[in-house]
Amino acid sequence: MDAKSPMPRNSLLSGFGETLRTVLIAVGIAVAIRTVAFEPFNIPSGSMIPSLLIGDYLFVAKYSYGYSRYSLPFGLPLFDGRFLGSEPKRGDIAVFKLPRDNSTDYIKRIVGLPGDRLQVRAGVLHINDSPVPRVRVDDFTETDLRGNVRRIARYRETLPNGVAYDTLDMGDSGDLDNTRAFTVPAGHYFAMGDNRDNSLDSRRLDGVGFIPAVNLVGRAEILFFSVDGERARLWEVWRWPIAIRFGRLLKLVS
Repeated sequence: MDAKSPMPRNSLLSGFGETLRTVLIAVGIAVAIRTVAFEPFNIPSGSMIPSLLIGDYLFVAKYSYGYSRYSLPFGLPLFDGRFLGSEPKRGDIAVFKLPRDNSTDYIKRIVGLPGDRLQVRAGVLHINDSPVPRVRVDDFTETDLRGNVRRIARYRETLPNGVAYDTLDMGDSGDLDNTRAFTVPAGHYFAMGDNRDNSLDSRRLDGVGFIPAVNLVGRAEILFFSVDGERARLWEVWRWPIAIRFGRLLKLVS
């Protein structure tokens, strides 16, 4: 039996070229989707509890507020301002680039629009000198691995446009419960975390402050996965049955 002839070098190069072309097309499609449609984010801190928990994974709609340089990979400065833009609404949970470094991703709830006057008094948010209604509801509870239960006061807050959501507040006498009055500049927004005593947000002008419209990345839309990091790391697949929060999978963010 004759030995098989080796594959011609041209055929090998052709096959490699086809594979490389396919990979480049796939990468291009992924980058395009990530740039103009949806980008995944995970929640690393508790500033948005109870709406978002540590270990939640979200899809953020990049098209919600139009596009800026921060819609592009690595924030490439290919153009100024925003195009195809639309304004955030009160109550939107938005991802934005931290204004002091323009690179760190933050996620908070938009509560103030350009021209608004905001102040927190004894734990109650005031918008244009009117208190935002809030009603005490069942406490938020956390249970650690030893079975210890922690209870935190929870309130149902309703913004002037009717958007309602839950907040946590452990007291009404802290620095973040009694603030100066803030007037939101044109082209900027004011955002707060739902975990009111544990959130670095627009109430701290030296930490976050007012958010320029150009820094908006997108609106949180879909919670597609959630895992309790205390019970399992993401790669510990064998622990997922006790770590995955099945009741939080594939939910709309509100």
